[in-house]
Amino acid sequence: MSEPPANAAHPLDSLLEAIGNTPLLPLSRRIGIWPPGVEIYLKAEWFNPGGSVKDRSVRQIVVDAERDGRLTSKRTILDSSSGNAGIAYAMIGAARGYRVHLVVPANISAERRDILQAYGAEVEYSDALEGSDGAILVARRRALDAPEHYFYADQYNNASNTRAHYETTGPEIFAQTGGRLTHFVAGLGTSGTIVGAGRRLRELRPTVQILAVEPDGAVHGLEGLKHMATAIVPGIYDPSVHDRTIPMRTDVAYETTRRLAREAGLLVGPSSGAAVAAALEVATDLRAGVIVVLCPDGGDRYLSTAVWRAR
Repeated sequence: MSEPPANAAHPLDSLLEAIGNTPLLPLSRRIGIWPPGVEIYLKAEWFNPGGSVKDRSVRQIVVDAERDGRLTSKRTILDSSSGNAGIAYAMIGAARGYRVHLVVPANISAERRDILQAYGAEVEYSDALEGSDGAILVARRRALDAPEHYFYADQYNNASNTRAHYETTGPEIFAQTGGRLTHFVAGLGTSGTIVGAGRRLRELRPTVQILAVEPDGAVHGLEGLKHMATAIVPGIYDPSVHDRTIPMRTDVAYETTRRLAREAGLLVGPSSGAAVAAALEVATDLRAGVIVVLCPDGGDRYLSTAVWRAR
C-alpha cells in the first residue's frame, strides 16, 4: 500500500497547510515520441486547494506580511492578477478573514469570474486589450491613492513570491526525483516559480538545466504568461537563473493542452500545455535525462475559452 501524501498524513490545522506537496506525474508516451532514456514528469500544481501554483506564493506573501505587520485586519489585500493569483488571494483572504480587492483583465474566463465571486472578493476589471500589464497599472494607482487602506501585495515585485518556490517547490521536485533531475521547465509569468525553484534546484544539483517558456510574441492567448521583451518586467525576474528561453506558439500550446486531456486524462490549463510542448521539444534532443515540467493549473477554469472552442 502506498504512503499518503505528507500533507494528508494527519488532520490539518488550517487550509494553508494543504498547500504544496503536489504529486509528480509521469507523462504518457501517447502524447509524443522521445528517446527511451528520457523521463518526463509533470509537477501537478492543480492539486493545490485553490487549484493552482499561485496558492504557494500567495500563502507566503500573506504570512510574511502578517508577521511583519504590513497586513492587519484593518487593511484590504490588493493586487492585480491574470486569474490564478486572484483566486488564491480570494481563497486565503476568506480563510484568514481579510477583505480582498483584485484588479483583473476584463477578458478572464467566465469560470474564473465565478470562482472569485464565490469567494466574496471585490473584483475590478481592467482593459482586456492591455492584459495583465493594464491590471498592474490600475492596482498601482489604487494603492497610491489610498496606502492606509490597502496592503498592496504586488506579486510581481514581492520577494515572498520567489521565496515560496525556493523553500517549497524546488525541494519537493528534488526529493520526488531522488535528486536525478536534469531539466526543469516552467513558464514565465510573474517569474516567481522559475526564479525561486530554479535557484534552489541549482544549489541542490548544479548541472540542472533551467528552461523558461514564454509566448512567441506580444499578442498571444496564453493566460498567465508574459512575453518579457514587450511586457512590464517583474522586479523579481532574474534572467540569469534560466539557461535559455523557449518561445511557444499559442496554437501549439492549445493543441498540446487538448491532447493532454484526451490522450492522457490530464485536464490542464494552456500554460501547462505550453510547458509540456516545450519539454517535448527539449526531450527529442536528449539521449537520457529526467525532465520536470511545472504545470500551473487545471483546465476546468478554461472550458469556456478558445482553448476548447478552437478545435
